[in-house]
Amino acid sequence: MSFSISGKTAIVTGAANGVGLAIGRHFVREGANVVFADMDEKALCHEVGEAADKEQNVLTFAGDLRKKLTIANLLSATIDAFERVDILVNASRQVLQTDPLDPDDNSVEELLQQNTMTALRVSQAVARRMIKQAGDEPAGHVGSIVNISSIAARRTHPDLLGYSVSSAALEQMTRSLAVALAPNGIRVNAVAFGSVMSASLKGSLKGCEADREAIVGSTPLHRIANPGEVSDAVQYLSSDASSFVTGQVITVDGGRTLLDPASVACH
Repeated sequence: MSFSISGKTAIVTGAANGVGLAIGRHFVREGANVVFADMDEKALCHEVGEAADKEQNVLTFAGDLRKKLTIANLLSATIDAFERVDILVNASRQVLQTDPLDPDDNSVEELLQQNTMTALRVSQAVARRMIKQAGDEPAGHVGSIVNISSIAARRTHPDLLGYSVSSAALEQMTRSLAVALAPNGIRVNAVAFGSVMSASLKGSLKGCEADREAIVGSTPLHRIANPGEVSDAVQYLSSDASSFVTGQVITVDGGRTLLDPASVACH
């Protein structure tokens, strides 16, 4: 089976920064048509605007995907530009701290909406389009949906209650959609990662060598991943190389979840 995604059309949400941006750029290098979608229009223009102006296989889309109309507009823009959609990567994610004992703290609801429900609604819209465009294509080759999750789904950290709950819900959504969409030839998987050296993590670790050492020390491979290592896993799940893989969560964390989670934070 081929790992190639060349010529396929992918929508990547949360693509203005971090892992989403890295995945989008990786897909462009691999020859895919890529729609970089994010709420942050300024960041999109800064990171991807020049490529969108020069490259025929790059499109940017700015909008709040928590709104149904925005999702419809995203899909329309994708079809107008590339005529189809083969891959969806739900990489839009937010991290907020939670006070577990504060009844007025609504971070759990906010993160369920942002990290879980948005991914569900975008997946439903894209899946309907994949089914419509499939025609008589054989099952297993209709489309691929990849959700970006976190090891926080399996790790306990009180300050990250909302993030953990939304990540766990996203992974269960992945399994449920995989079963629901399998008869239509659409595969649904997820990649859960630990600490990745994104711009945001670099910023938070700047001047905090102790935090960096704590992360590295709790990771059996003894380093922090680079964003490309997540992108490679997403490419595998998006390609025909994983044609018999659905409903799975691939963990990219250097072995971190294999250790005693007592004092390990999730980033």
